[in-house]
Order: sequence, then C-alpha cells, then structure tokens
Amino acid sequence: DAHYHLGHVYYDGDDGVAEDKPRGIHHWQLAAMKGHVSSRNNLGCTEHDNGNYQLALQHLMISAKMGLKWSVNVIKKRFKEGRATKEQYAEALQG
Repeated sequence: DAHYHLGHVYYDGDDGVAEDKPRGIHHWQLAAMKGHVSSRNNLGCTEHDNGNYQLALQHLMISAKMGLKWSVNVIKKRFKEGRATKEQYAEALQG
C-alpha cells in the first residue's frame, strides 16, 4: 500500500510534494508488481490517457481478473468505444 499511496502523492502533487507524474507511475508499477490491484488499474487508466490503448487494456485486464469491478466497467466502456474486443470484455466479466 505504501507504493500505491506514494504514487498518488507524486502523481497528483499532494501533501506538499511537487507533482511528478513519472515518479508516481513508477510507484504504482512497483505496487502493481507486488499484486496491488488498484495500482494496476491506475496504470491502465494512465496509459489510456497517454494514448497507449493496448498497454492500458493489458493492465485493466489484469486488475479485472484480480476482481476489481471498476476495471471491468472501464473495459466495458472501452468495448463500447471500440478499443476492446467482445472477447476481452467477456474475459473481464469472468474475472
């Protein structure tokens, strides 16, 4: 959880810390590698915002398979936008 929280602090520039998005992403990556599901979801959303749609979907699929319903809803949205396949959405629903 520490890397997840540090990720938010740096990414958003909270608690008197200057905004440093790359450093925030790095902390989310460290947390995600240790199995932190919300960090994985954040990486997916961040990659999508940066235009890396396939990498974003990979992160979201992992967090959806880990049981995060928020990620399933985001994948549903990406399916409706044409950025995820029907099969990927179905896989996300199965968890």
